[in-house]
Amino acid sequence: MRVISRTALFCFTTEPMTDPAPANAPGAEWNARAYNRLNNPMQTWGETVVQGLALRGDETALDLGCGSGRLTEFLARRLPRGRVIAIDRSANMLEAAREHLAPEFGQRVEYMQASLDELALHQVADLAFSNAAFHWIRDHPRLLRGIFAALRPGGWLVAQCGAGPNIARVRERAGRLMASDAYRAYFEGWPGPWEFAYPDVMAERLNAAGFVDVETSMFEGPFELSTFDETRDFFENVILGTHLARIPDPDLRAAFVQRMADQSAADDPPYRMDYWRLNLRARRPSS
Repeated sequence: MRVISRTALFCFTTEPMTDPAPANAPGAEWNARAYNRLNNPMQTWGETVVQGLALRGDETALDLGCGSGRLTEFLARRLPRGRVIAIDRSANMLEAAREHLAPEFGQRVEYMQASLDELALHQVADLAFSNAAFHWIRDHPRLLRGIFAALRPGGWLVAQCGAGPNIARVRERAGRLMASDAYRAYFEGWPGPWEFAYPDVMAERLNAAGFVDVETSMFEGPFELSTFDETRDFFENVILGTHLARIPDPDLRAAFVQRMADQSAADDPPYRMDYWRLNLRARRPSS
């Protein structure tokens, strides 16, 4: 597969991927196999969002932050006469998505490697969908302006991501660890990888970007992992990858994850993740 660039959109091929990945921030690459094997409630929440989409079946949809393509599959099946443009900044995730999707959907799914805040698309889609990705973008106004430009008049943005209080306990514990003597040099001045917005803030940002019919809400969705090893794996491969990428020493990286997992094991109940989700829906005006 050759992942299409922002400037060469919709050039699809099944050749081996040789194009260089764009310069991304540390932690941009994900372990797709680890992500797939973990107990990941975002998949279930995302399937519910896709099932609720009002679709004719012939639309062009953007899957913003498609990951390994498991949710893109559900979206593509709802568009039997349409197509999906799967976008992710991780080459590993896009490769996994192509391997998962190509046998069933062929050229109805296209692949684009880009950070979501660097989209350079103009009125190519009827729908912009995203699950569990927007909170990885620090500059939401820039993100939303790019999505607005990518939508055709009348097109909808429907997404779910982390809400304001999402993983508050994890963030507080990671913050203490980052400020400790062993790690301070690697994190000093770093704002972190996330932007968890509350519904009212996201609504203001959507309106400012030009969207109408804006709806935002949030809900609490805690879940529990099963074992210490699974929890450690979850921290390493889902939550804290960008943190670990800043630590050059492998022993210090391992100790960082170990400490986070140890604290989670001591909770009552243990291994409980305090997730909150933000739902958002908005439309680009028809004219």
